[in-house]
Amino acid sequence: MSSFTIPSTQRALIFDKFNGPLEVRQLPISEPEDDELLVKIEYSGICHSDLHAWHGDFDYACICPLIGGHEGAGSVVKMGAKVKDWNVGDRAGVKLINANCLNCEYCKTGHEPQCDRIQNYGFDRHGTFQEYITIRDVDAIKISSDMHLAKAAPVLCGGVTAYKALKEANVKAGQIVVITGAGGGLGSFGIQYANAMGMRVVAIDHSSKENHCKSLGAEWFVDGFETSDIADHIRKITNGGPHGVVSFAASKKPMEQALEYVRKRGTVVLVGLPKDSKILVDTTPLIFNAITIKGSIIGSRLDTDEAMEFVARGIVKVPLEFVKLEDIPSVYERMKDGKVNSRVVVDFSL
Repeated sequence: MSSFTIPSTQRALIFDKFNGPLEVRQLPISEPEDDELLVKIEYSGICHSDLHAWHGDFDYACICPLIGGHEGAGSVVKMGAKVKDWNVGDRAGVKLINANCLNCEYCKTGHEPQCDRIQNYGFDRHGTFQEYITIRDVDAIKISSDMHLAKAAPVLCGGVTAYKALKEANVKAGQIVVITGAGGGLGSFGIQYANAMGMRVVAIDHSSKENHCKSLGAEWFVDGFETSDIADHIRKITNGGPHGVVSFAASKKPMEQALEYVRKRGTVVLVGLPKDSKILVDTTPLIFNAITIKGSIIGSRLDTDEAMEFVARGIVKVPLEFVKLEDIPSVYERMKDGKVNSRVVVDFSL
């Protein structure tokens, strides 16, 4: 069994009030409960929802002060007395949604994110922007030895969120899916997962993202800002509309537009979280065209394992940018300006 020296304190990025200063401080390290692991975080992805949490957009679901982050990958350094199937030194992932009951109708049917007892790392529980974190053994994700931990980290939220949303879209191999916000972090995953699942992709984003989206495998690119009558344009290039739409763009307009151009009997999956989240729906075409609207958030343990497997096999690439813990505020500013194409990951060794 490997041994680790665990210090008494750790570095963590914390804010005391929403929109307040983001500060790196020395904080105590938690002791694992009997059914918990203590994981030394080596990498933590930075997700757009971390920015939302800091802004207070989800103040009803967040604690404050708060250590953000929910895409952590590292190694087990200590275990509780009742932990089974784990060893010190094992590689573990810490995802967003944890502590579900495992026994309600949602947990039993594989819909764990809908469990009423969940906790969300980086929202109502301190997250992965710290060097050490505790997690229940059944919640931690096993990461294979042949997968780089830095690549694994963003899959734990961004990757599995994109993958799950595409599964919810019910688009078959050979059919067309539109991905909005295609050049961002989720969209970059989405294009690749869609290709890996045999879908044909229409990418929608700002014109500056066209080369990026096409390099990932988008068959068509549409400028979502300058294209006149975007609904008519998409219906024309797809010969009647896409079979499904996955809306990663955190804006109301793309969500409403998707309902105009999706194919009859198509499915629109809403993932992006605009601050003003109410959209207008014209129910007449919705009914006559038998359109389905779904919401999708993250995924189950099984979804996570499946999403990881695509990356481990090299079918889905994770374009990485490494930053220090202290760099997170500047990354948030770039996110607000739409200037992040890759997955930004905190490297705790920097």
